[in-house]
Amino acid sequence: MPLRKVKEAAYLTADNHLRYRMILRYFFIQHERMREFIFPEEIYQYLKEQESFETYEEESLHLDLDQLVKWGNLFPRQEMGSSKTIEEYKKKRFRYQPTPYTIEFERMLSEMENKEEAFGGALERTQFDRLYQLLQELEEVVHRQNTIKNEEANQLWEDLQTYFRQIVQNTSDYIAYINSEEVEERMQTEAFLMYKDQFTKYLREFIRAMQSTSEQIKSVLKELPVEKLYDFFDQVWKHKAQSRLEEVEVTEETKQFEDYTGKWEAIQSWFRGTSGYGKSESEMLLERTSEAIRKITQVVQRMGERHQNFRSRREDYLHLGKWFSELEEVEEAHKLFSVAFGVAHTRHYLIDQNPTDDIYTEIWDFEPKIHVTKPMIRQYSEKTKAHAVIDRTEKRRKAKAEFLKQKQLEEKWLEKYMDNQRIELDQIERVEPKVRQIFLSWMGKAIGQKDQIIQSDFGVRVKVKWKKDRIILHADDGDLEMPNVSFELLEERGEDHA
Repeated sequence: MPLRKVKEAAYLTADNHLRYRMILRYFFIQHERMREFIFPEEIYQYLKEQESFETYEEESLHLDLDQLVKWGNLFPRQEMGSSKTIEEYKKKRFRYQPTPYTIEFERMLSEMENKEEAFGGALERTQFDRLYQLLQELEEVVHRQNTIKNEEANQLWEDLQTYFRQIVQNTSDYIAYINSEEVEERMQTEAFLMYKDQFTKYLREFIRAMQSTSEQIKSVLKELPVEKLYDFFDQVWKHKAQSRLEEVEVTEETKQFEDYTGKWEAIQSWFRGTSGYGKSESEMLLERTSEAIRKITQVVQRMGERHQNFRSRREDYLHLGKWFSELEEVEEAHKLFSVAFGVAHTRHYLIDQNPTDDIYTEIWDFEPKIHVTKPMIRQYSEKTKAHAVIDRTEKRRKAKAEFLKQKQLEEKWLEKYMDNQRIELDQIERVEPKVRQIFLSWMGKAIGQKDQIIQSDFGVRVKVKWKKDRIILHADDGDLEMPNVSFELLEERGEDHA
């Protein structure tokens, strides 16, 4: 089905959205009371009773109704026989009926207005039990070879969809609720401790019930592949077709069957999962519920530890004071103090290296270490000893000569593999490790260049051309599998670097 622009929703964000919404909300209220066609006078009387509509004119109402008709929110119907005056006949008296889109919009908005901003939902065990009972009834219908009426088949299908839709909506909303920031904040409060047991019990009872019921549902679904339900779907479709006045086309029947099979596959995948998509939604629901219990347990444990840290130690000190009062010698009191409170005014030093990895080695067994304490002032700096200036000119000259000698050797190696200012890697049988390193460095530099042209260490601009195949480059220290490339030297060596 191709998607289209939903112009029927334009009234929700229009400049005069308050007027449009009040008009259509009245139509929705009357629709729920099974009144379909409404006169403008009745709408005008309703609006005048609302706040902010004291200055609203009847002429403005007709303009608003015309705009809603253009957007597809209302169907106009002219009344020819009820005109009482010539003026009414000339004005083309209309009644208006809301369109299906409008009713669904207002129904959704009405439900959302009655909800809180936070997620709702619940983990209801009875919904799973009821769904299991309906699946058992469906299994009996399939095995009895369609002995129920079309109307009963349609009702059974509608009940299945209703309970499955409630399960999906309630469980997903509840998981979002327990993972919301609001619940996270409530868990950190002292008041949460009063509800933790009740909350945890609620989750655990749901897990136990769902574990048993979901396995029963899976066993029934396993025996009901979609191929066995075609006759049942045919009964449902025939019952729905009886309520239609127009002739139903074959293409619409096929489309309706695709809708039935799609909904059935959704139930199958929610409980049993699908190949290639991992766990089913029911298994993930159990995991998330168990995770919520673990989270609550961790929160309670952390709060308990916090209470333990700040709890009063009055009783501990009184008990310890009783011990001190029973001692007769001050030396005994000193010993008890050292055990209870440790050595007073101790200093601890950190050494750079541990002499042994044995944690049970006594400190007396270690060799003494010297620890240098530096002053903790900004002006302090370590003393430095002046050293003689050493002349390293000869050492640098030798290093430079060695470097140039190595570069000349590499240039000779490259000339050996060069043919008409080009180097083809697939034409080389064996290469020196140093030259291989040069080739790889050229390739690495070329990757970051748009034109694949780089400047080599030998003063030559090199263009790297990549080929589609791969080659094995042999060397004295091993073989390397790499992309097949060619190198083209764009300038003579040393032209710009004399």
